[in-house]
Amino acid sequence: MPEIILKDITKMYGSSAAVDHLNLSIDDRAFITLLGPSGCGKTTTLRMIAGLETPTSGEISIDGRVVFSSEKGINVAPEKRGVGFLFQNYALWPHMTVYQNITFGLENLKWDKSKIKARADELMDMLKIKEYSDRYPAELSGGQQQRVAIARTLSTGPRILLMDEPLSNLDAKLRMEMRSELKRLHMETDSTFVYVTHDQLEAMTLATKISLMKKGVLQQYAPPLTIYKEPANAFVADFIGNPNINLVPVNVREAGEKELVLALGAHTLTFAAREAVQTKTGDKLLLGIRPEHVTIDPSGTIEAKVYSALPSGMETVVKLDVGGFLLTSVVFGDVDFQMNQRVKIRISSDRNHLFANDEEGMRLASGTVK
Repeated sequence: MPEIILKDITKMYGSSAAVDHLNLSIDDRAFITLLGPSGCGKTTTLRMIAGLETPTSGEISIDGRVVFSSEKGINVAPEKRGVGFLFQNYALWPHMTVYQNITFGLENLKWDKSKIKARADELMDMLKIKEYSDRYPAELSGGQQQRVAIARTLSTGPRILLMDEPLSNLDAKLRMEMRSELKRLHMETDSTFVYVTHDQLEAMTLATKISLMKKGVLQQYAPPLTIYKEPANAFVADFIGNPNINLVPVNVREAGEKELVLALGAHTLTFAAREAVQTKTGDKLLLGIRPEHVTIDPSGTIEAKVYSALPSGMETVVKLDVGGFLLTSVVFGDVDFQMNQRVKIRISSDRNHLFANDEEGMRLASGTVK
């Protein structure tokens, strides 16, 4: 089974660490997204798995075989690692037809002509591009070129497919369609997919697990909904979710073992934690509340003023002024609000979070806000 294991992988560029002591275990048949802002080390990590970049230190194993080890002096060539690599720019041969692009690698491997045709037909059927087999890349749309690139990468039957932002050149509608195709393709090919993206929506919708990175350091590695519901720190909470989570500074007025009284500007909130919280009176923390949990309700206990409202049909994103702090709320349905309208709100979930208000921003507790 082609499990991928990265042990203490570091990649240095001069005195700067692009990837810093990364440990990652990618299960067979998983769909893993390497996610994070530009410069976080996700593409470098993918290229090190592929063998296109050489780590400074650490060890990489694929399917139980060590393909890189700084300690043992092992560095297996990319073409011998049994992985397929799908580039951002597709890298199709412009002078070859769709069929020729797909079969080029198989011809180099000296496959029998009948087997080559059968494999190409199978892939073109799977990716719905058979009608374009005699066309050249310049005669295809971006989405069609992407499908050809995927077919060519899959032609030799790699059990591991590495993809570097393959949908970033497509328009929004086509990206959505190709996400569905990639998810279906993952199930049909029974392969392991490792996928680089900076788009958190793409990561949430495609992945079985997300590896979220910041400045070369792994922040959290977990299934998408676990990361959404139980973020390890304030960076993770803020990066995952659209609209962004509300992160508001609060002061601890009273600190109990599981119940805290928090000051949010002139408002006083009670936070009932699910676990014991290590805080004391006077601590400055961050309170994280997802926008969908900020409910506009006449029976609410917190007064607010509508700062702005952005209706989109299915939902309306409302910015609320709560004593000088702006909170984002998502109201589902085709509703609208007037600017400066007075409303009342309540926090309607037990999945609110307290984070340390420092550089690491670790999650201290989760619970209910009253």
